[in-house]
Amino acid sequence: MDRRERGTALVVVLIAMVLMSAVGITLVLSTSAETRIAGNFRSAQEALYAAEAGANRAIADLRSVPDWSLLPGGTILSSFADGAPSGTRQLDDGSMLDLVQTVNLANCEKPAGCTDSEMNASTEDRPWGANNPRWKLFAYGRIREMLAGTVIDSPHYVVVMVGDDPGETDNDPSQDGAAGSSGAGVFAVRSEAFGPSSAHKVVELTFTRSGAAVRLLSWRELR
Repeated sequence: MDRRERGTALVVVLIAMVLMSAVGITLVLSTSAETRIAGNFRSAQEALYAAEAGANRAIADLRSVPDWSLLPGGTILSSFADGAPSGTRQLDDGSMLDLVQTVNLANCEKPAGCTDSEMNASTEDRPWGANNPRWKLFAYGRIREMLAGTVIDSPHYVVVMVGDDPGETDNDPSQDGAAGSSGAGVFAVRSEAFGPSSAHKVVELTFTRSGAAVRLLSWRELR
C-alpha cells in the first residue's frame, strides 16, 4: 500500500470514527431525553393523585363543619395545615411556594392580588363572570404529613381552597345562595399539587351535603 492509499484509508477510518461517535452521542442524548420525559410524566401523574388526595382530605374535614354558610368567608381552616395561612413554603426540590400568591393566581391569574373586576372576568378556567368563586385557603401541607401515623412516600405539596358554587346566579360569591335557590347548599373545592420538575396539577369539584353524607356533583382537571 503506497502513501496515497494509506492516507485515504486513514481519512476513511477517521470519518467512520466521527460517524460512530455521533451515533453514540445521539443514542445517549435520546436515552437521557426519554428518561427525563418518563420522569416528568411520572411526577405529573403523582401530582394529579396528590391533588385528588388533597380534595378528598378537605371534604372529609368539611363533614365536621356545622355551618357551611361560613365557608365562602374563609374563616374556617382544615386541621391539615402546616402553619399560618400565609408566607412561603420550601418544597423538596428547593423551590419556594407562596401561599397568598397561589390563592391570588387561582382567583385572577395574578400573583400580586386581585380586584373585583379581575375576579369577575370570564376566562377559560373561570367562565362564570360575577359568580366566579372567591377562593379562600382551607388546607395546605405536604402529602406525606396528611394522615397521622401513615407513611406516604410523596414529595408533593398541596394547597386546597374553598369557595361558593360557581353555578349560582345571584352574582354574590361571598355567601351561599338563599335556601331554595339554585346552588343553595352547594360549594366548590380547588386542590392544587406542586412537585419536582415544576409538576403542577389542579382539580376542582363541587359538592353538597345531605345529613352527614357529602355528595360529589362535579369534578374537572384544569391542568
